[in-house]
Amino acid sequence: MSDVLQQLTATIQERIENSAPDSSYVASLHAKGLNKILEKVSEECTETVIAAKDAAISGDNSEVIYEMADLWFHSLVLLGHMNISSDEVLQELARRFNLSGLEEKASRQSK
Repeated sequence: MSDVLQQLTATIQERIENSAPDSSYVASLHAKGLNKILEKVSEECTETVIAAKDAAISGDNSEVIYEMADLWFHSLVLLGHMNISSDEVLQELARRFNLSGLEEKASRQSK
């Protein structure tokens, strides 16, 4: 699965660097700037939350999967816009494997 993440990250970066805003959705978001990208991440987050609430009632998770894919995609666009690699995020997740969630949260509060 990490191959999909690597390929998507590379494609997003290529579009940011080499595509015209009128020929690429990613390039158009990048050209509109951080606030527009944050707006899209927020929108997709809200849609994911609504889909999860609906799925809890219906038992159908298909919309959760669809909306989560949109959320991940737009999160990767945000990372690309900020010149943060997905590997950096994966490294942070890997670092947390040896911490309990409570310990990790407590360490953030002490900063």
